[in-house]
Amino acid sequence: MDFNDSPEEAAIREKVRTWIAENSREYDDLAPPRSNEEFVARQKSWQKKKYDAGYAGITWPKKFGGQGKGPMESIIFSQEEGKSPAPTGLYAIGLGMCIPTVFTHGNQDVIDRFVPKALSGEEIWCQLFSEPAAGSDLAGIRTKAERDGGDWVINGQKVWTTNAHLCDYGIIVTRTDASQPKHKGLTMFIVDMHAKGVEARPLKQMSGGSDFNEVFFDDVRVPDSWRLGEEGEGWKVALTTLMNERLAVGGKPRYSPDWRALMDLAREIETALGPASEQADVREEIAKAYINDQGVKLTQQRALSALSQGRTPGPEQSIAKVVVAKQMQEISRLALDLSESQGFVKAPQGSALDRFQSSYFGAAGLRIAGGTDEILRNIIAERVLGLPGDLRPPKDQPFNEAKPV
Repeated sequence: MDFNDSPEEAAIREKVRTWIAENSREYDDLAPPRSNEEFVARQKSWQKKKYDAGYAGITWPKKFGGQGKGPMESIIFSQEEGKSPAPTGLYAIGLGMCIPTVFTHGNQDVIDRFVPKALSGEEIWCQLFSEPAAGSDLAGIRTKAERDGGDWVINGQKVWTTNAHLCDYGIIVTRTDASQPKHKGLTMFIVDMHAKGVEARPLKQMSGGSDFNEVFFDDVRVPDSWRLGEEGEGWKVALTTLMNERLAVGGKPRYSPDWRALMDLAREIETALGPASEQADVREEIAKAYINDQGVKLTQQRALSALSQGRTPGPEQSIAKVVVAKQMQEISRLALDLSESQGFVKAPQGSALDRFQSSYFGAAGLRIAGGTDEILRNIIAERVLGLPGDLRPPKDQPFNEAKPV
């Protein structure tokens, strides 16, 4: 593995670093947005700048506003963007998961209609997969779609849909034939989030945020032309989305403090025996965090090295997410413990302690999103280590004959 930029990659990095620095200055030292409208406006303004410069879809065809380049150029841009004050995140699901699925499985009219507006930031997308009784077992969904002439009528409920209340469109997986085995009776569609019968209800989280939603569908009509893939092939289409999702959630969230932030906090906290950073048990925890951080970094570098050489990263990327989510909790838990009474009082927004509190609450969700720890450990065991597969129900049983678990 070669972890260094090639001369060509180094030149690309310098170019995008300069562009980002020049174009993100206006976002320096901005206070947190005071409303959803202000949050969306900032995100749209940065996305439009990227689109106009060809950086919104670096790997996408030029006719949609992209550059038609390889994945390394896109990764380099994302790495440099992550170091800047530019407002990012609102388009991660749409452009990282939904639009690749639309581009892969949609008809040409659908691609021409939706892809350019998504890349430019004009339209925002969400992913409608999980349900109250179907999370890790996505094939167990019960939201149904029934044909009615040239349309489909959707009824059901989705949950944990990130930013659904801010989105214009979504991709939704539905059950269209309950007589088939659960993996085979599924079909995916594009759905208008402003259509009659769609209701997004934000869920208040213990962190104080409300990014997640439960979404209800009551006789929502979708044209057959908005179907993604063939009828009954929804599982195959969903795998396209899930592969992109697990790559997207494998990295450390931008707001997450690392071992350096923990070290800085420990240096500031005085105990009866001196600075916390000089206590053996604290130093041991910081050392563990550093080792885990380096392990994740090397695992991600392996994937980048594969992409740089034209190869496809393997299932070992699941390792990064398992470690990152757990480490977020452990680092934040130690920081809050060291802060004693201040740790359980809501810290001022934007402060160092606020980052630890947000990370502690957010890590619980990250250990579920994009595949639970248990699912990912199964992937690592079976596909990386070659261990025997876990016990699973028979795949040929019709969905409507399956007994509730």
